[in-house]
Order: sequence, then C-alpha cells, then structure tokens
Amino acid sequence: MPSPNVDPSPFAGNADIRILEQRVLAHDWYLLRKTTFEHRRRDGRLQVVSRETYDRGNGVALLLFNAPRGTVILIRQFRFPCWVNGLADGMLIEACAGLLDGNDPVAAMRREAIEETGFAVQSPRKAFEAYMSPGSVTEKLHFFVAAYDDADRRHAGGGDAHEGEDIEVLELPLRRALEMIASGEIQDGKTIMLLQHAALVGLDKL
Repeated sequence: MPSPNVDPSPFAGNADIRILEQRVLAHDWYLLRKTTFEHRRRDGRLQVVSRETYDRGNGVALLLFNAPRGTVILIRQFRFPCWVNGLADGMLIEACAGLLDGNDPVAAMRREAIEETGFAVQSPRKAFEAYMSPGSVTEKLHFFVAAYDDADRRHAGGGDAHEGEDIEVLELPLRRALEMIASGEIQDGKTIMLLQHAALVGLDKL
C-alpha cells in the first residue's frame, strides 16, 4: 500500500505507476521530495525506482518584441546558482519570467512584465509550453510573446528590490540576440527557446 504521507494528486493518470513511499526532504521556499514508486516497463516487467523531485510551482516566460524595429526586450540579473556552477560574474541575460504564484499564466506574465521590464503587455499570445528540467524539477513554463512600443512603458523596470532583484533592462536587435547565443553571452534555456522561436516564425508573424 502507498505510504499514508503520499499525495496522490500529482500522480494521477498513469495506471502503470504505483507510489510506494514518499518523504519530504525539505520544505522551505519550495518542496523537495523523495518518492519510491513501482512502474511497469515497456517489456511488462515491474521495477522499483526512487527519484527526488523539486517542486517550485509552474511559471511563465515572455519575449517582448518590436517587429518594425527588429528588437526584443531582455533582462540581465545576478543568478547565484549560475555563479556557483561556473558563470564568472553570475550575470545572466534572460527573457522576462517568473512563477505563477497562484495567478493564471496570463496574469502572472503581465505581472512579471511590468515588474521586471516596466512594460505593460497589451496583446500577448501563447507560444508553447515546456518542462524545463524534467529529470528532477516539476516546473512547467508557459511561453508567451507580445509586441511592445514606447507608449507601453510605464516605468524603468528593475524588479522587486525587497526580493533581492536588481534587474537591468536590455533592448537588443533580434539578430544581435541570436549572435549572443552562439557566442555564449546568452546561456539561459528559456530565453534561447523564445529567441529561436522568434527567428523561425519571424517577428512580423509572431
């Protein structure tokens, strides 16, 4: 029988998986669990496996673009985990993004845009969804694109200082941003995905 501490809701929908035990390893800002489960392999055999999962909720990412100018809005900020893992100054160039924090994806995307970039989003379009690190992190991102112009700017952006954010807002030609992927100046996965999506589709067709 599954452990009484098991929350079955995240595991519904697959009859070939049976949760045997689940332990909470940490629950500070987010939730780290170790789960032991039995699953049926493709050859029909049952196998017991243990996995750790880090649940920080789902999130949003947004690429603001101006088709007539051929530009996009990105941000630059210090990312401690990146610095720990060898990024020399820890400064990462990214698309605007954040966690849902109880909001629906559109509301969360608008909140993050105004907070981080200073732009009010007028006509967002959903581009796609993706699991960003499925080996250990449960997070799914909702990706959006939205046009901007100068009239949409409400303030300088910069993020929430009370949360330790100190964000620089960048306006770059899309062509330059794509070159920065090749050069290693842009290394953030969600940002690379959005920029390559824009390059494939074309800014005038986003």
